[in-house]
Formats: sequence, structure tokens, C-alpha cells
Amino acid sequence: MKQHTTNYLNTFIEVAEDCPVSRAQIPPEKKEKTLANLQYEKISKNPYQYSSDDIIFECYAFKNDIPDNEKQAERDKFFSKGQACLRSSPLAKRYGFGFHHNKKGKVALYPIESEEYHNLLNDPDIVKTKAMRSKRK
Repeated sequence: MKQHTTNYLNTFIEVAEDCPVSRAQIPPEKKEKTLANLQYEKISKNPYQYSSDDIIFECYAFKNDIPDNEKQAERDKFFSKGQACLRSSPLAKRYGFGFHHNKKGKVALYPIESEEYHNLLNDPDIVKTKAMRSKRK
């Protein structure tokens, strides 16, 4: 069974063009954890520890109550179809965070107003791509 991936290497995902904030915001806590909360917690607490595939699948597993002993089989099934990558994350579309994927494909978050965000944006050795817009033009 062919496996798809959402991983990028040496790539910076910029905040979406139509992102409504100029300073990053931590996603607000709600009764049930949102995708934005889950992604923010996982990446901000563990920079450059997880790949995009790890983050996307772990959020899916959490939302769908997949037990640990079934995770590998479910992950194989999950990635047998294409999945939305972090370019579609609410963190980059709504909350003002960019994602840096290092040369090993591990991810960290950077607030749009930070010096690190602008350094990554201006680094000629890093591939840049924008997060998906929330609305069509």
C-alpha cells in the first residue's frame, strides 16, 4: 500500500496572506481541545522533535480515541490516502505562526512578529511556501 506524506524538508511555511493577526496568538482553550490547541501544544512544547506526519497523525489519533496498540496500523491506513499538510493548519491561517521544517523534517513554530520568523523568511537556503488562504480570492 503506497504511503503518502505531509513532511517537508528545509522548508518554512509562512503565515497565510489573509491571516487576520499581525502578532501570533495562542489558540484559546475550549471545553474540547481543538486542532489548533493540539498542534500548538505538541509543537511548542517539543520544537524539532516531531515531523509533520507525526503531528497530524497524533492529533487525528487523539480526536478519534485510537488506543496505543492500534496506532501503527491506523497510521498506515491514515497515510494510505493523501492528507492535508500543515499549510492548512489554523496556526498558520488564523493564529499567526509559521512552521519551520528542518533538514531532518522536524517542525518548530515561530510567531510572525519574532526575529526568528523574519530570519527564516530571509534565509536564501530555506524553501518558502505560504499557508493556505482561508478565503478564495
